[in-house]
Order: sequence, then C-alpha cells, then structure tokens
Amino acid sequence: MAMITLTGGRSFKLLLLHAFLLTMLSAHMSPALGFISGVGVGDANNIRCIEGERQALLEFKKGLVDDYGRLSSWQSGDENKNCCNWEGVRCSNLTGHVLELHLSNDGIKPFGGPRFPNWILTQRNVSFLEISNTNISDTIPAEWLADLPPTLKRLNLSNNHIYGRLPNVSTKRLNELAIDLSANSLEGPVPHLPTNLTILNLSKNQFSGSISSLCKINGQLLAYLDLSNNRLSGRLPNCFMQWPKLLILNLAGNHFFGEVPSSLGSLSVLETLSLNNNNFSGNLPSSLRNCSSLIVMDMRNNRFSGNVPAWIGESLPSLIFLSLRSNMFTGSIPLHLCWLKYLQILDLSINDISGTIPQCLNNFTAMAQKGNSFFNFGRWIPYSYENDGSSYVQFYFDSVMVELKRNEYEYHGRNLGLLKIINLSSNKLIGKLPSEISSLLDLFALNVSRNKLIGEIPQMIGQLKQLESLDMSWNQFCGKIPSSMSELNFLGFLDLSYNNLSGKIPSSTQIRGFNASYFIGNRALCGPPLTQKCPGEETPNRNEATAKDNEENGDELVKWFYVGTGFGFALGFWGVCGSLVLKRSWRHAYFLLLDN
Repeated sequence: MAMITLTGGRSFKLLLLHAFLLTMLSAHMSPALGFISGVGVGDANNIRCIEGERQALLEFKKGLVDDYGRLSSWQSGDENKNCCNWEGVRCSNLTGHVLELHLSNDGIKPFGGPRFPNWILTQRNVSFLEISNTNISDTIPAEWLADLPPTLKRLNLSNNHIYGRLPNVSTKRLNELAIDLSANSLEGPVPHLPTNLTILNLSKNQFSGSISSLCKINGQLLAYLDLSNNRLSGRLPNCFMQWPKLLILNLAGNHFFGEVPSSLGSLSVLETLSLNNNNFSGNLPSSLRNCSSLIVMDMRNNRFSGNVPAWIGESLPSLIFLSLRSNMFTGSIPLHLCWLKYLQILDLSINDISGTIPQCLNNFTAMAQKGNSFFNFGRWIPYSYENDGSSYVQFYFDSVMVELKRNEYEYHGRNLGLLKIINLSSNKLIGKLPSEISSLLDLFALNVSRNKLIGEIPQMIGQLKQLESLDMSWNQFCGKIPSSMSELNFLGFLDLSYNNLSGKIPSSTQIRGFNASYFIGNRALCGPPLTQKCPGEETPNRNEATAKDNEENGDELVKWFYVGTGFGFALGFWGVCGSLVLKRSWRHAYFLLLDN
C-alpha cells in the first residue's frame, strides 16, 4: 500500500507502505487524515532500497524546487545508489521499502510548474493521494480518472486551479473511495462517479445542471456530500433513501428550486443539513422529523412558506444551529422550540412570523448556562474501512454565515461554538419582550428589531453580562432605559432608535460612547450621547444669562434704595427731634424761633 501526501505548506510526506506490513490504521498524518502504522524503521546503513522506488523518488524530485540544496544526496549515479541513505528518506528494516519521506525543511517547494504532475500517472499502488493547495493550473487527465489505481482510497486535489470539465471517474472499483476536488474551476455537469464513494466534495467550483446522476452512488458507504457554491440547478432527485449513512449534506449556494423531496427524511443519522441560498419553496417536509440526529439545520435565503414546524422542537432534540432566515414563514413561534435545550443559534429573521415571543426562552439551556459550550461544531467522518473494523477518518468543521451587528460573518469550528445568538428581527411580532430573556446569561447577541413589540425593556437585562450586540430598534418599547443596562461592559453594538422610550439615558461610558443615531426617534430621551438635556440640567445661553444678571442687578438697586430712604428718614427725624427732647435750651430757642 502507498500513501502520498503533498500540501502547499512547509511539510510534505511520501509514505510507501507495503500491504502485508500494514497492521493497524487509526491516528493522524494531517488534520484531514487518520493513520497509524505498525511497521518498524531500521538502520538505513544495513538495508538497500528497492530500485523501482529509487527511480520513483528521482522522478518525484524533478517536481520539487530545492532552494538550499537539501536534496543534494538524491543522485542517480552508482556512488549513492542506496536511497535509504538519502536526506529525509526512511526505509523498512524488513523489506527495504521506503516508508516515509520527510521534506519539512525550508526551501523545498512542491512542483516546479503549474501542470498536472505526470509521475503520478504511473503510480499504481497509491492508496492516499493528497495534492492540495499546490497551484496546479491544468486539466485532469481523462485516461487517469477513468482507470484510477485499484488501491486508491482517497483523492484530494482541492484548492488548486484545475479547470475544464471533470471526466468520468472509474466506476469499476472494489474499494471505497473519498474524492475532494473542492475550490477549483471545474465546470460542466457532474460526471459519472464510482458507486462506492464514501466522501464527495465538489464545492466551490462551477458545476452546472442536474445532480440526478448521483443517484447511482451506493448509499451504504456515502457519508459526506458537499456540492455547495456551484451553479447546479433543477429539482432535487428523490433518491436520498439510498444513502442511509449520510452524515453531512451541503447543497448551499446553488440554483435548486421546487419542494424538498420527502426522501430526505430517510437520513436518520444526518447531522448537518445545509440547503441555504437556493430557490426552494413550499413547506418543509414533515419527513424531516425523522432526522433526529440533526445538529445543524441551515435553510436561510429560500422561499419556504407555511408555519414554522412544531416538530422541529419535538423531534430534533440535538439541534444546535437553526436558521430559517429570509423565507416566507408565517404563523407564530411554536412553544415546542423551547424544548431545544442545546440550541445555541436561533435565527428566524426576515419572515412574516406574528404573535408573541414565547416566555419559555429560559429553557435554552446552552444559552442560559454561563461559559458552557456544549459543542464545537466539529466531528469525525469515516471514509475507509478495514477488515479488522478500523477506519480512516476525516475531521469536519461546520461553517455557517451569521448575521451580527448588521453584517454577515462566516464562522466555523470552535469559533462558531462560542456564539449564542437569538435573531427574531424583521417580522410582525407583538406583545412584550419576555423578562425570561434575562435568564440567558451567556447570550452573545439579541436582535428583535423591526417588529411591533411594546412595553418596557426588561429591568434585569443587565444580567446578560456576555452580551456584545443588542438591537431593539423600530419597535414600540416605552418607559425608561433600565439602569442595569450600564452594567453591559462587553456591549459593542446597541440600537434603541425609533421607539417610545423616555427619560435619561443611563450614564455609563459604554453606552454614552455609541453614536447618537442609535437613540433618535424616541419620545423624550435625554442626556449624552443626545444633545437634548434632561430637566434640571439645562445650561442657559449667554444672552439669557446677561439679561438675567441685569434684571437681578436692577432689583438689587431698588431694594437698597428703599433701605437707604428709610434709614435716612429715621436718622434725620430722631437726629432733630431727639436733640430737642434731650436739650431744654435748644427746645426754648427752637420754639422762640417758630413764634418769631
């Protein structure tokens, strides 16, 4: 058995393992490949390599750029004929077969040119062929795909610039096969493929037309099907019952239309269903309730209609991500959604949903338990099985688009697992925002904008310490902004505009740092960041202050005028009359003067 792994990084490995020496398969060669070998490696000085493998290494060297001469020992002459002594080569101490090729040093780069490497066409014992992210700009040889090595278990040519139509792939195979041709420029219809595929990833290409040809794939093996971000169209074939082991189904970003076939409900072990960004219509088939293992259900940006199914909460207990965004759903939010205790992201925005918001939101345990992330949106996908029951596996991370702070961001893997989001915006919801929302202590973002919600903002909303985005704009909320909102220290986005709020905006640096436009359109809000001052805090302008000072000064003068007049009268009166009373001679002289 042989395994060849080439990637665009600094480390490349070529493992040539003889079939009868292989004893066990399970651990890692790379994040996308599981492998363990029980074959020993001996002293290269005591063994001789096999001539055919030496020639293969010399041919392989022609496709490398060696900037620092680290492969100078790789010579074709007799003086260094034993390839087990070459730099980076390790051989078996039993047979001399080359086991590993370590090219982890700087200065060694794969492929000197953009063409498909011809030396691969001669490798008939290859089991794992990984040539991803190596800037290949060429077509895939049709004769090679039509007659793949019978031992091949995995073919990975992803993240290159391979173009043209994909030829038919060899269908007369006994072994299972995983194919990854994602992120290239392949076009045309999906060709005939082997019936015993375990993984098929044709995403991020330009394939077009129907996918009815895939119904010929043997469903007993297929575990992963990703055709996202192509130009595929038509109605989905009703043949999903042939793939009972399917774990991942991603058909997003195409031009499919019509109703979703009921046979999707036969995928009882399905964990990820991504049908977003298509033109699907009609009701969600009730048969999907049989997909009880679903973790991710992404149906956004379609034309689905009808009520939001209650069976989502009743029959999909493992659901963590649910997005029905931008469809035509009507009716109310079913109470059964509150049964989804593992739910971390709920997006029902941009629909015609009416009624009130359920008060049982605190049943979303994953959002309520602070710091407890139930899942990291990653899992192992088996793609090759051995007689002893062991298997090769590929690690898969879910990747979804999330609306946050009025922008869409792509999250995947562990980063996605950290998000706790509720988005109910752009619907026709009425009534109050339930106070139970304050129990979701680990909530990251809440968006209820563009509805008809009334009443006061829950007073305990300040308990949502992890909240980073809060949008309640374009509703009819009234009353004061809760003072507890000033305790939201991580808040990076806040919009309370166009409501009926009144009173003083809480005085915290976090809130006052937002733009004033996020508070406009309310009845009587005041205080920073608005320019409107609250009662009792007005500062008069300069002219008004001058007039008021002048008026106060005039009043002061009048007051002192009357005080002076009274004091002068009393002083004059008693100064004259008092002296006449006290002085007898002055009194006689005064009256004598009056008589005269």
